[in-house]
Amino acid sequence: MMNASFRPGADVYSELNRLQSVLDQMFRPSERSSIRGLTGSSFPVINVGATPDAIEVMALAPGLQPESLQLTVDRGLLVISGERKSQVPEAGDSTSVYAQERFAGSFRRVVSLPEDADPAKVQASYRDGVLRVTVAKRESSKPRRIDVS
Repeated sequence: MMNASFRPGADVYSELNRLQSVLDQMFRPSERSSIRGLTGSSFPVINVGATPDAIEVMALAPGLQPESLQLTVDRGLLVISGERKSQVPEAGDSTSVYAQERFAGSFRRVVSLPEDADPAKVQASYRDGVLRVTVAKRESSKPRRIDVS
């Protein structure tokens, strides 16, 4: 691990950048980490994007029933929560489990929405293990053409 101590005489900003790099290495999983590194805090994996008319959130959440998902939008935050049931055999079953990489249990993901998101216009669908949430943008935030007379 890198030395995180302050070096006398060094530029404060470069030291802050170095400290940020050390913290990133300590607390963020590497790109080469396996699925075993995923925990409830990173399930489901999400992608967030925008079109001219909406904000699109796609949550990769296989193995769920649509009824087990809860979505809320409040104060600019989209909250995706739910529970994925374990598929580990019950005690007393003839199968013994010696490795389990699939996440099971309660989860909660929070997505900060941009100011132009309209919380009254949210649509959600779940198909083939992908939850797709579309939040329309406010009409007032869309570009409009103004005629000059």
